[in-house]
Amino acid sequence: MPSEPTPTTSPFMLLFRNAGPDTHAHLTPEQKSAMAQQWNDWVERLAAQGKLPHAHPLGLGGRVVSGPTGERVTDGPYAEAKEVVGGYFFLTVADLDEATAIAQQCPGLSLGLTVEVRPVAAFSPVLTAVNARPASP
Repeated sequence: MPSEPTPTTSPFMLLFRNAGPDTHAHLTPEQKSAMAQQWNDWVERLAAQGKLPHAHPLGLGGRVVSGPTGERVTDGPYAEAKEVVGGYFFLTVADLDEATAIAQQCPGLSLGLTVEVRPVAAFSPVLTAVNARPASP
């Protein structure tokens, strides 16, 4: 399983939004178990295909740091349930179309999750002197 994109692949990030507890609150324990199995099967299939070097769910807590000197620290990281980012996938796939097709397979879509598909850049598109740092082996 490649950890770095090969010359024929590009890195993409899938961000899973609207993934807070409210989205799953109406499910029975059996439905939650079935949904978890669908997610695990999807992850394992993509990993076995070499398209998913890493993925992680995110905890519900955290903080938001803002202000010119970072002086504002608030509990967060979100203001509304629809803004909750529940996790991410780091994909290595051919192009945006393939990344989008994978996002369309998300088991959580039926519950109202949304999936943001973003290319991972080698440098900041805003501050071009800010370069990416590859993951350590």
